[in-house]
Amino acid sequence: MRRVGSAFALATGAFVALASTALASTVPLQQISSDPFTNTTSLHKTQEEPDTFAFGSTIVSTFQVGRFRNGGASDIGFATSQNGGRTWTHGSLPGLTFQVDPSSPYERVSDASVAFDAKHNVWMISSIPLLPNRFVPTVFVSRSTDGGLTWGNPISIVPLNSGDFDKNWSVCDNSPTSPFYGSCYTEFDNFAKADLELMTTSRDGGLTWGPAMSAGNSAKGLGGQPLVQPNGTVIVPFETIHGTIAAFRSTDGGASWDNAVLVAHINFHSVAGNLRTSPLPTAEIDGSGIVYVAWEDCSFEPGCAANDIVFSSSADGVNWSGLSRVPADPVGSGVDHFIPGLGVDQATSGSRAHLGLSYYYYPNAACTVSTCELDAAFISSANAGVTWSRKQSLAGPMNLTWLPLTTQGYMVGDYISTSFIGGAAFTTIAVASTGTAPQNLNEAIFANVSGLRVVGGGSGSDHAASSDSSNIATAPAPINR
Repeated sequence: MRRVGSAFALATGAFVALASTALASTVPLQQISSDPFTNTTSLHKTQEEPDTFAFGSTIVSTFQVGRFRNGGASDIGFATSQNGGRTWTHGSLPGLTFQVDPSSPYERVSDASVAFDAKHNVWMISSIPLLPNRFVPTVFVSRSTDGGLTWGNPISIVPLNSGDFDKNWSVCDNSPTSPFYGSCYTEFDNFAKADLELMTTSRDGGLTWGPAMSAGNSAKGLGGQPLVQPNGTVIVPFETIHGTIAAFRSTDGGASWDNAVLVAHINFHSVAGNLRTSPLPTAEIDGSGIVYVAWEDCSFEPGCAANDIVFSSSADGVNWSGLSRVPADPVGSGVDHFIPGLGVDQATSGSRAHLGLSYYYYPNAACTVSTCELDAAFISSANAGVTWSRKQSLAGPMNLTWLPLTTQGYMVGDYISTSFIGGAAFTTIAVASTGTAPQNLNEAIFANVSGLRVVGGGSGSDHAASSDSSNIATAPAPINR
């Protein structure tokens, strides 16, 4: 176990909203954080790639701050609300990089993911630190024991220099009836071993972690999002290096992991405008343990002309349903949907499960850097995805040149997230507007002011009996860090 830097970081601000978005939005948004850094090596007034988790009346969002062009960020930020999203406290995690702690050997950090351990009353944010040469020698977990207001120094959860790691994600078993109640699990992949999928387990609130273990068939991929069923079974959907969505599981509290099984083949429309995106999965679970996994996919669109958000579900992590399409827009509309963030209300289950989905989209898939309009929206289902509401606008249109330009394209993040508090959905997304010199950027994290209620209705989702496979780009190149 390795610790870096000073003992704790204090929150740097508490507010209802830093600023209201100047962009047209049906759903009122509030800015919940800002980029405090000025180092010349990264891009500023940039925040992106938020994850969220909610428990009780607390919701924590975590994200990158100060994006580097070729990977990682100046630090990981957090924003915490302890009153159901009404007011927020925000700050930066301590000890991760030498931008915040001169004794740290790490220049940058990436891939923030947040979880809560109810048994030990600990919030956790996992991340990957990058050396100046962009090598990632470990995976970090930062802990909070005061409800997400202050955070301790990072803990290395794998031996230093045991790999070159990427795309971490954490979850905890919060079911008191589970035989593994209080166990936490972090997924990541080893880039040095062709993206070998790995899992590690903690039984003591994230203080110590067991050895990294792979799936039984040494599955390779990235972007896994582990989920825990009420009986303690852990299910990990992920994107493979072979252009599929797959999943593996553990039924013994992480002591061993089964072979990965196929969920679906990915059919992917390359998003226009040099926007960084990939069909990474977003996954959540209902109160009975049914797992939902969604991603961007063009299987339902003639000629693969645009992406929809599609999803599959499973009660056991082994047998998965056929693809369903989220009908945010009509088939053939030319609207391109991507970067989904799925939430499921765990107070609901079965045929009455409440789903909330945030996502970005282009109104016209056939656009260029100068003509693409980036929007964000929310859509919901009150019957496990059988029918869906009309979409609600969250933000946009945004010009792509308002976003940080990285070596893999303009970037709002590889993922976003949706969480539920008291039956209402909250999402945090990166929203950009016209910036000021010298870098002409103004991208920050925003949340909806009030919880979004789930309403079903609307047209039914489509089920993939067949799809048009012409002009389909399968097995897109993975995106890293």
